[in-house]
Amino acid sequence: MNYRVMCLTPTLVGDGQKLSPIDYMVWRDHVNVLDQRRIFKLLAKGPRLDGYLAQLKKADRLDFASWGGFAQNFAGRRIPFESPAAIPVWQRAQAEHLFIPTFAASLNGPYLPATSLKGALRTGLVHERWSTKTFEDFAQRIEGERAPRNPAVKIEDVPRAKRVSAGDSREGSYAAMKVYLLRVATLVARGAGKLELGWKSVRGSADSRRIEESTPVFAEMATPGTLFEGVWTERSAQDRTRLFQAANKYAGDQLAKHKRYAQTAGLSRVSALVQALEERLKEVSASPQYCMLSIGWGGGLHSKVPYLETEDTAYRSVMKHYPMYERTLQTGLPFPKTRRVIFEGGQPTSLPGWVVLEIG
Repeated sequence: MNYRVMCLTPTLVGDGQKLSPIDYMVWRDHVNVLDQRRIFKLLAKGPRLDGYLAQLKKADRLDFASWGGFAQNFAGRRIPFESPAAIPVWQRAQAEHLFIPTFAASLNGPYLPATSLKGALRTGLVHERWSTKTFEDFAQRIEGERAPRNPAVKIEDVPRAKRVSAGDSREGSYAAMKVYLLRVATLVARGAGKLELGWKSVRGSADSRRIEESTPVFAEMATPGTLFEGVWTERSAQDRTRLFQAANKYAGDQLAKHKRYAQTAGLSRVSALVQALEERLKEVSASPQYCMLSIGWGGGLHSKVPYLETEDTAYRSVMKHYPMYERTLQTGLPFPKTRRVIFEGGQPTSLPGWVVLEIG
């Protein structure tokens, strides 16, 4: 039995690798990934190798005027930008923001790691088991001077998830990949309980209303419509049906949170995208062969935690034990207050990582 995954929005499931600014050059609307082995072999035959190595050692990106010919003749592969509108943003960005996370790949091409599917499916099952009462009991168990080491181990034990398995997908084509521009949207308090849209920046104001002042992120992502196929094994169709029902319920609750956020922030195109995903989810839920998942990089907190009612008192009482969240919770703003947003044609339009999983 096989599975098929179709990307609904740009998706990145990586292996932790990134292209540094000296690993590639931008030429003709493409990121040209340099074949450094071929370049070294060529330069070793003449006097230019020392100059090239010196620039690699001291530069934050390669000087196109001196080495631009390599982008034309010694590119291992060429990844197009989603839109030419992203190129001026790339040119203005600081070098430390130009490290591009890449899609997981073998020697033969990009593939979808099965762990991204199994993790999302398992989280959906745990989500089904968590209720407000469950979380209140969980919050009580971690209070006190000596909290238990694994307070949620019984809740998160879902044997049904072990009754199905998936293998890594077969390798696909790099033609399905593009480099997308993303920015991090945030909510900013403007008095009288009013919230407005801001954009996060590593430097300067973190709540700038001007998009161009925010810190850009570039990532290699599979385009909508990209297909990945692999082997699926299950003990019974009943186990898979229950698993997919839980996943679809989880997806619906995630989308409801994203829709409310987009409406609050005034991200009209993102809101329309989420609404379209909700309509697709209704179609998907009608068949036991399909489910919708949020996978990979960029999905944020709501794609990784099974309990989504982050405004609950019990939830916040748990999160206050973690210093990295304590300051954010003290602001009284919605939690989480940020989303990674994909820009297409220079406009914020989409959320990363939404796919449909089909068994057949």
